Amino acid sequence: MILTVTMNPSIDISYPLDELKIDTVNRVVDVTKTAGGKGLNVTRVLSEFGDPVAATGLVGGKLGEYLVENIDDKVTKCFFSIQGETRNCIAILHGENQTEVLEKGPEVLEQEGQGFLAHFEKLLDNVEVVAISGSLPAGLPVNYYAQLVKIANNAGKPVVLDCSGAALEAVLESPHKPTVIKPNNEELSQLLGKEVSKDLDELKEVLQEPLFVGIEWIIVSLGANGAFAKHGDTFYKVDIPRIQVVNPVGSGDSTVAGISSGLLHKESDAELLIKANVLGMLNAQEKMTGHVNMANYQALYDQLIVKEV
Repeated sequence: MILTVTMNPSIDISYPLDELKIDTVNRVVDVTKTAGGKGLNVTRVLSEFGDPVAATGLVGGKLGEYLVENIDDKVTKCFFSIQGETRNCIAILHGENQTEVLEKGPEVLEQEGQGFLAHFEKLLDNVEVVAISGSLPAGLPVNYYAQLVKIANNAGKPVVLDCSGAALEAVLESPHKPTVIKPNNEELSQLLGKEVSKDLDELKEVLQEPLFVGIEWIIVSLGANGAFAKHGDTFYKVDIPRIQVVNPVGSGDSTVAGISSGLLHKESDAELLIKANVLGMLNAQEKMTGHVNMANYQALYDQLIVKEV
């Protein structure tokens, strides 16, 4: 089973409008509300793919109850309750534009943060892979993900970590390393304090920087150019076909689902990289975030090429 961790989940509310009118009333006919957050996108894709998945994280209040109720019953739900109220995140879709209103979320008390660490450790008895995604809520220390990684490492569970900024930097600077990270070019540039291009030779050099020592897998999305990856001392380039992109939001989360699935099934490097990229592309072909149409999986899978570089 794969355990997904979403520390700052949300109720994602979508308001589709033909036109957003300012300083007046906008009436919405077709409203959708889903359990949101990067880790829950990973959860949804794994469930659709057919892998066993459990979801955990912090939830609070009536919105927290609503969130848990709106997760598919095929998912094992093992969330940790806090006093604060789970947040709403609103996306207003108007024409070809998307305007977002994102609540900050609850402030987590110190004892709640400590309580979740103990809760997380107990959950590891029944899982094989851990996927940690998204931002940390207010109140938790910047090294909180490093603490989760340490606990998972002690239990012998591989960790796929998808976060950015100070939280990622704190993990990379700690002695406790995740199995996989998947930074993009912008995140690499931010971490290293210099511009990082998509040139393969430059990426090879960058991924051998001291900051990344001890990370078994580093997978870098190159958008329409596919992906570049380092596994141990081996480098790979993933070539992908052109597709019609409908909604790219959540494609990175879908890629995390594929990576986690590859680790669960102990697949070869090529199989893991192809699966991860196919699931990311399938998400991009759908309107709904964190959703894949498995009917298109094999046809797309057969078109990807992984080569050692």
